[in-house]
Amino acid sequence: MLTVPIRQLGESERSTVERILDEDPYAGAQIAERIAAHGLNWWRSDGRVYGYGPGRRVESIVWSGAHLVPVRTTPAAVEAFADLLGADPRICSSIIGRSEAVLDLWNRLSVHWGPARDVRPDQPLLVAEREAPVAPDPSVRLVQPHEVDQLFPAAVAMYTEEVGVSPLMDDGGRGYRRRIAELVKGKRAYARFDGDRVIFKAELAIVTRRTTQVQGVWVDPAYRGRGLAAGAMATVVQDALRRVAPTVSLYVNDYNTAARRVYARCGFVQQGSFATVLF
Repeated sequence: MLTVPIRQLGESERSTVERILDEDPYAGAQIAERIAAHGLNWWRSDGRVYGYGPGRRVESIVWSGAHLVPVRTTPAAVEAFADLLGADPRICSSIIGRSEAVLDLWNRLSVHWGPARDVRPDQPLLVAEREAPVAPDPSVRLVQPHEVDQLFPAAVAMYTEEVGVSPLMDDGGRGYRRRIAELVKGKRAYARFDGDRVIFKAELAIVTRRTTQVQGVWVDPAYRGRGLAAGAMATVVQDALRRVAPTVSLYVNDYNTAARRVYARCGFVQQGSFATVLF
């Protein structure tokens, strides 16, 4: 009888992991996408999934890779995960997930991993299940592969503004540009152009069979306050629901009242809160 409450999960337990991810398809979206693409062999997906539960019953999981993502974690599971992960140096660049789990996990890991660069404790998780009640902006469209060079400066500006550091720091932006190009190639990047200038952008950063998560929403500062964001987001929601997934989700900083008003106008409804710890 297996009595160890925490262990690394492999491909043979994929159905168990998928069951837990289905119980919270929004918090688990990032993991679900990676597992759908690569399975549970950590050397193929650059991350490991650990499970917690008595005997062979897995109740909670955590993804440990470039990001640390807890899903369906109980307080006992958080304590066990923190004991396991805190024994090694930090490898993740952020902890992301349901606020209660993330904040409890970070409270336990901070003594091992030192200070974080930023802690965002309350990020409303918003979900849209139907098209927006505002008219979509016909000027917003999918970015074409030959337009990556035009999109990239806007993506860098958004990332720097949102995360607080430039994505150009580590490798001159080569890895980040590859990621943007992949999203464009996958028909997951939207923009509105004014000539050659991107004045609105958003990406479907995560796609699963249950939801697509929008990230990178940005309006050029020179165009803010003109009311273009709601129509632009309505276009993104419309296309995503028709073409990609049955729901559209995102999370937003609680203090970003302007963005929250836009999302409310577009029919997004709050379904809990996320928290993010950035390193």
